[in-house]
Parts: sequence; C-alpha cells; structure tokens
Amino acid sequence: MEGLSARSVLVTGCDGGMGLGLLKRFLELPTPPQWLFAACTDPDGKALNEMALCNPSVVILPLDVTDPSSIQAAVGRVQKELRGSGLNLLINSTGARRRSTLATETAENMALIYATNTIGPLQTSQAFMALLKEAAEAQSGQGLSCGRAAIINISSILGSIEVVEAWGERQDVSYRCSKAALNMLTKCLALEYGDSGILCVSVDPGCVVPPPGDGMVSGGGPVTLEESTRGVLQVLANLSTNNNGTFWDWKGRRLPW
Repeated sequence: MEGLSARSVLVTGCDGGMGLGLLKRFLELPTPPQWLFAACTDPDGKALNEMALCNPSVVILPLDVTDPSSIQAAVGRVQKELRGSGLNLLINSTGARRRSTLATETAENMALIYATNTIGPLQTSQAFMALLKEAAEAQSGQGLSCGRAAIINISSILGSIEVVEAWGERQDVSYRCSKAALNMLTKCLALEYGDSGILCVSVDPGCVVPPPGDGMVSGGGPVTLEESTRGVLQVLANLSTNNNGTFWDWKGRRLPW
C-alpha cells in the first residue's frame, strides 16, 4: 500500500463489512489520512466507536446515502472539519443486496437496491463535488490520483455486462443491474470531472467471506475481508490519469464493463 497518501478520506458504509475494513487499512498506512470520515447509519456502533476512540483522525459521520437531508448535513460537518482544505478521496462503499431470480424479481426490490447502490453514490458524489474540486485545485499542477482528488465506487464483477459472472449460481437481478448502472455512473463522472482534476474509478472488492458475527457482508467466497481491503488500497495507490473512468478488481486487474 506504499504510495497511497491522501490527507482527507471519506468512506461510506462504515457500519461494518467493506467500509469498516477499509477504515482499518487506511489506519495501517505509513502515512494515514489526517481526516478519516467514517460515514455510517448507526453512529453508536460498537466497532466503529472503539476504532474512533483509539484513533483521533477518525470522525464518525452520520450519513444515510438514500436521504438528501442526511447527505447535506454530512457535507456541512465535513466542511467544518476540513476548514477549506477540500476532500481528497470519496469512497462510495455503501451497498445493499437481495437474492432474486428473473422469475421472482420485483419493482420494489429494484427500487430499493437502486436507491442504495446507484442513486446513493450519485447523490453523495454530487453533494461532495465542491469539496473534491477544492482539493483538486490545491494540487492543480499534478496528474489525477487518489491523493489529489478521487471518487471510488465500490462495484462488483456481477455488474459487468460482458462477463456476467456466476449467472448459474446467483442471478440477483436487482443487484447486477444496480452495479452495472453504478459503473456507467463512474464513466459519466470521469468524463465530466476528469478535466477538473478528479479521478473516478469503479473497483470490485471480490466475493468476500463475512467475518464471524458480521452480518453486513452477504454471500461467501474465496477472499477474506482483510485480503480484499488490502488489495483495494493497493489498487488505489497505483491509479493515475490513464486509469480515469475504468473498472478494476482488488487484485489490480482491469475488468471489462
């Protein structure tokens, strides 16, 4: 994870699972962020508060990505903490999933999953854009990087239209469609804000084995949360201007849309 150095980082979905795992990895960096905003729906969560108690850089940030008023309140809190220095890195990690097949999928399911997995990252990115631009402008002579200004959308290989991974094992139509739409959002953000100095990339963290007692991660797979989050941070450290608007997995392999 050498080379990844961002002064301010905001990670959504820090109630558990991927979000909380990413926080831990950031704190292990040789140069941890000065501000590490842990956005969550339950600011009283035990694991998160224990982490914040031991690490003054961690700022617990109540944030529901499906609620515009909650997002705006979070922006105000971050602005107050940063005092004009801008936000370097936004990681949209919040995610939802419901098992389904084409035969059982419903409009209600689709709407609920899209609200969290696609509309949530859109609204959050829009709301924090001014702070991201502020950070980008402060390093205007540099190329794109996660240390300058970046939006990272935590996606999934299940959203790849070309690969259509594991269709025979789990169809999960609403989840797949929401992640495919999130990938398109990443591309749109890259096209619109790359010239403003903001890097935008989608990252697949792999099929993560849930930690014991952690209900925030669904499904199982060959990747532990620690392996995945370490890999994701290494990917982030290696991203540059040429990678804007692309899709990567946690092992550093570029994925097809």
